[in-house]
Amino acid sequence: MDGEIGHEELASIIENGGDARVVDIRPPSAYERGHVPGSENVPLQQLVDDIERFEGDERVVTLCPEGKSSIQAARLIASYEGFSGRAESFAPGLAKWDGPLERGRDDEPADEGPEAPF
Repeated sequence: MDGEIGHEELASIIENGGDARVVDIRPPSAYERGHVPGSENVPLQQLVDDIERFEGDERVVTLCPEGKSSIQAARLIASYEGFSGRAESFAPGLAKWDGPLERGRDDEPADEGPEAPF
């Protein structure tokens, strides 16, 4: 793992159209309730089986609610032999993210569950 990033750096990644692949490791239901724009959902439990999808990526930033599990995810990605880029974790966690959130998908009705995105 190559470290952790904060709010300003993640906001810069989003504003610049993604100079990094942003991966939200929460369960799909939590992701659909609210996620960082441009992020993709790869639940932590699925990450081991899908690790090859990061082959050739130059930079990956992992996200989770509190900034703890995303460290494990970034370490896992960094340890994959097909990955030679930078793997970083969003340190504050999504619970402290004060930037924009996208909710649901356009082709799917909005989740009627709890309003909290996490």
